[in-house]
Amino acid sequence: MRLAMWSGPRNLSTAMMYSFGARSDFAVVDEPFYAAYLAQTGLAHPMREAILASQSTDPVQVIDQLLGPIPEGKPHFYQKHMSQHMIAGIPRDWVSQLTNVFLIRHPTRVATSFSAKYDNPTLADIGFVQQVELYDQLQAGGANPVVIDSHDIRKDPEIMLRRLCDAIGLAWDPAMLSWPAGGHPSDGVWATHWYAAVHGSTGFAGPEGDLPDLDGPRAALAKAAMPAYQRLRAVAI
Repeated sequence: MRLAMWSGPRNLSTAMMYSFGARSDFAVVDEPFYAAYLAQTGLAHPMREAILASQSTDPVQVIDQLLGPIPEGKPHFYQKHMSQHMIAGIPRDWVSQLTNVFLIRHPTRVATSFSAKYDNPTLADIGFVQQVELYDQLQAGGANPVVIDSHDIRKDPEIMLRRLCDAIGLAWDPAMLSWPAGGHPSDGVWATHWYAAVHGSTGFAGPEGDLPDLDGPRAALAKAAMPAYQRLRAVAI
């Protein structure tokens, strides 16, 4: 199985990569299109030069790697993807060859968390619209992608991960519930900027509290993302 997990930023995506990476039957890759995305957009992300130096900036070469031999000879390949990386210059036709899952999170929480790490984020930066585009593309091709909400995972990790495994035809493995502190060997070079909290963890954080109150640009960003979130939330497992 080649499992593509399509997320936006600050969305439990790294913890999910660690969860699948804790299984002995999965290789994992961390945001393989990040360098290609930065090269094509020119965005000044934190650690931009280090990211460009760490990965191929050629999206076709990246796709070939994702569809080629699975690293370490493992039977399964978990691909952590940021949906906002799927800009016009990066092909999307290849995604139909994978098992695709969409990991969503309430926009209010995303806007709060991402804006604390990245100045003046826009709707295009947080991936909700691109998630719906990819979901629609896959459905139009006859697929029925799985959607799972990070809020539900944090509320009861074992129940939700069991449901996810069942939905994609994968045997449950209790190893998914914990991982060693300190990160994963497959972490991207950007981990030092973004992954501090999850590096200190050995499992999923507990249930989320009430939604934060937002005003100004963060509130406007969350409001703009709500239609896309609600569309996918309606079909979440």
